[in-house]
Amino acid sequence: MSTSPLSATPPDVAGKNSTSRVIFASFIGTAIEFYDFYVYATAAALVIGPVFFPHGSATAQALSAFVTFGIAFVARPIGSFLFGHFGDRIGRKSTLVASLLVMGLSTTLIGFVPGYDSIGSLAPILLCILRFGQGIGLGGEWGGAALLATENAPAGKRGWFGMFPQLGPSIGFLASNGLFFGLALSLSDEQFRSWGWRVPFIVSAVLVALGLYVRLKIAETPAFQAAIDRQERVRVPVATLLSQHWRPTILGALAMVVCYTLFYNATTFSLSYGVSTLHIPRPTFLGMLCVAVVFMALATPLSAWAADRFGRKPVLVVGILAAILSGFAMAPLLGSGSMPLVLLFLIIELFLMGVTFAPMGALLPELFPTNVRYTGAGVSYNLGGILGASVAPYIAQVLAAHGGLSWVGAYVSCAAAVSLLGVLCMRETRHTQLM
Repeated sequence: MSTSPLSATPPDVAGKNSTSRVIFASFIGTAIEFYDFYVYATAAALVIGPVFFPHGSATAQALSAFVTFGIAFVARPIGSFLFGHFGDRIGRKSTLVASLLVMGLSTTLIGFVPGYDSIGSLAPILLCILRFGQGIGLGGEWGGAALLATENAPAGKRGWFGMFPQLGPSIGFLASNGLFFGLALSLSDEQFRSWGWRVPFIVSAVLVALGLYVRLKIAETPAFQAAIDRQERVRVPVATLLSQHWRPTILGALAMVVCYTLFYNATTFSLSYGVSTLHIPRPTFLGMLCVAVVFMALATPLSAWAADRFGRKPVLVVGILAAILSGFAMAPLLGSGSMPLVLLFLIIELFLMGVTFAPMGALLPELFPTNVRYTGAGVSYNLGGILGASVAPYIAQVLAAHGGLSWVGAYVSCAAAVSLLGVLCMRETRHTQLM
């Protein structure tokens, strides 16, 4: 059975899963989830090191903070296995609600963890546990949101519908970065380090309540309901995935590497480098990131439209080739210390992130059949996170310290080349029917 328009679904499902409700439910969840994740990324670049890892060296503090940043990416595939199992066995809706709760609770509690000065070594331990919880929740979020959009999409518009979860990160980043920007402007450095950085984590609780309200009002997707009716659910989705669909899982993970590397080197590493090495004021750099991420948001619908019109692979190949070339621009642009050139670098990297990220909302679900689609899409997405993001800021920090920004740029180009290999080896999925 092919993906059909929403109007072709049963009346009770069509009423609950109207186009506007599907779009909002798939978008709002990823926006909130990525808000939570980016709050930590920003805090890691600015304050986590001094608060939880009081080493004598600022570099050692930054490296320790980026290690905790990477913990969540290790947890994300575990979350995709866990939530993917229930998403493919029980359903998309209830699993999406559970993943949002886990992520939101972990993020909110980080805002209440005392620093090292208050409780000693217990502070970084608690931080790592909650950071792991963040990763578990996010590991189950994206796959379900992408399936909610694509399994409800009209024929020929899966790329466009799959774009809405991909817009969530831009909005989530703007919200988190904008809040940090406002705090940086209104608080002194002492106030910000003492308590101000905790505010964005605690605000997450309000956003999660909004996301839960929306998610609880949607119905199960037509494709999953049809699989239930045909009794096609498998007992252990991950076993079926690894035994029968390991190749698209690996290729999907490789394709995702460029997205993660572009984003986290343009934001987390560049923010840390810009503030600590280039001595750009924190509010100024945060403001530039807010401007640059708008270009990421603009690139997302353009790339999704092109992916529906020309295919997933052509759009990705063009975007990845541009990403390879962008690595050579890092040293002359970011390293210049000139505000216009630094902003240009951030815009280029985040625009290319939008170009390469948008087609993934449709591509990864299209690689797998319905009975393992939640697990497969989520595992591919999050394995790509381990390869492209978990250690990206850490590696970039080490490379910058030993070889300068040209080495970091080479790292970005190599990561993009890995994704190019994955995309060239996979099949075109634009005309695939979601059975």
